[in-house]
Amino acid sequence: MNGYELAIAMYAIVLIGAGGFISRRVKGSADFFVGGRKFGPLLLFVTLVAPNIGAGSTVGVAGLGYKVGISAVWWILSSALGTFILAFLIGPAIWRLAKAHNFYTLGDYLDFRYNRNFRGLISLLMAVGTVAIFAGQLMGIAWILSAVAGVSKPVGVVIGALVVIMYFSAGGLLAAAYVNIIEASVKLIGFIIAVPFVLNFVGGWSGLETKIAANLGNAAATASYFSFDGAGATVIMGFFLMLTPSFFISPGLIGKVYCARSGRTVVIGTVLCGLVMLAFAVIPALLGMAAAAINPGLASREMALPFVMKTCMPFWASAFALAAIFSAEISAADAVLYMITSSFTKDIYKSFIKPDISDEKLLKSGRIVAVVAGLIGICLAIRLDYIITALTIFYSLMSVSLTAPLLFGLFSRRPSTSAAFVTAIAGIITTVALQFGNAGKGLFIFGFQLNAQSTAILLTLVIMLAMMYVFPARNREVAVE
Repeated sequence: MNGYELAIAMYAIVLIGAGGFISRRVKGSADFFVGGRKFGPLLLFVTLVAPNIGAGSTVGVAGLGYKVGISAVWWILSSALGTFILAFLIGPAIWRLAKAHNFYTLGDYLDFRYNRNFRGLISLLMAVGTVAIFAGQLMGIAWILSAVAGVSKPVGVVIGALVVIMYFSAGGLLAAAYVNIIEASVKLIGFIIAVPFVLNFVGGWSGLETKIAANLGNAAATASYFSFDGAGATVIMGFFLMLTPSFFISPGLIGKVYCARSGRTVVIGTVLCGLVMLAFAVIPALLGMAAAAINPGLASREMALPFVMKTCMPFWASAFALAAIFSAEISAADAVLYMITSSFTKDIYKSFIKPDISDEKLLKSGRIVAVVAGLIGICLAIRLDYIITALTIFYSLMSVSLTAPLLFGLFSRRPSTSAAFVTAIAGIITTVALQFGNAGKGLFIFGFQLNAQSTAILLTLVIMLAMMYVFPARNREVAVE
């Protein structure tokens, strides 16, 4: 076992131990699913920022920075915008309803606002899709462990899965929140440590510019690489249309909002998360650019982050920084496992199969589902070589099916259950049709080429607006606060 393997192993043991310790505080299903509704601003902030600065915002953005330069920051900035919408608009409104009606999941709200069948449609989509997403997260963990420690894919998948399954199944969202404190701290400190070491290695900002210019050999390309609009207006607009909704309608994030002890806590904790995301945005992009300066010939751009973490730093700092990458992957995986567990246990099993289940058995069922889903995820991750397209489609389907029903349903009595079904189904059909029938391209509006997801979201908003006034809800009392 080399030094990196030992560092990751010790860190994994700490995470599992912390989750097991906190699990002793889990006394019922409310603790497991919504943390007992007693999170203060700091704990809510931590449990939101851990997955929000996850694999996509670290490894993914560094890879994007490697390719397009500093304009990769727009990925995280567009995500931060969605976080602020959650803080000021969606979060407080849905928290009040959750508190008044004892919601555990987003499905509980959909049942309350529309009906049981709409809840079933969305929950089934989420349950099946998130298993594949979890497998993808495990593949990401295995890929990182392979790059930094040389372990095989199956071993990396099992290591990542065991860490997440053990601490989450023991204590659910309550344990995950406290484990997230460790993960977020390691992650933020690790990346902050990395920046001066990496910049020093490439000769500072001037050295970075010189090396990039030499590699590109083109003044215009170099200027674009160091420009905040270098990726192009269409790509940047696509980030906002694709990512912003995902950060205020995600069932995983809304479930964490339910954990807050007050509406004020929702605003403070979520705003803190958004501010940290804004401050963090440039870091992974900069590290990816440094990787391009040092080695423009990496086999995959996703190798950029682990490459600079190992190449540009002394061992102690490198091990800490690599633990930060591991934290990013693990925290994203536990957020997905939470979505799987809540969808299967609360939204499907309790709602459609065993409505009279006791609280004790619901808690036990949640733990069993977490373990079983984790094992299925391991099998999928080991057997499949490439599921990124499937993951992208499932994330897209979540956004297009939920955005209009959630946004309009929270703040107006007009949207009907029929409107919710029509917009969700229209969004799903449009996304799938454009993804497979038009190479993922959507409408071309005002000089911007929209992708399939963006086009579908705009379509669902138009359909919902039309149906609100042509076929408004009737004889249905809707709590809008």
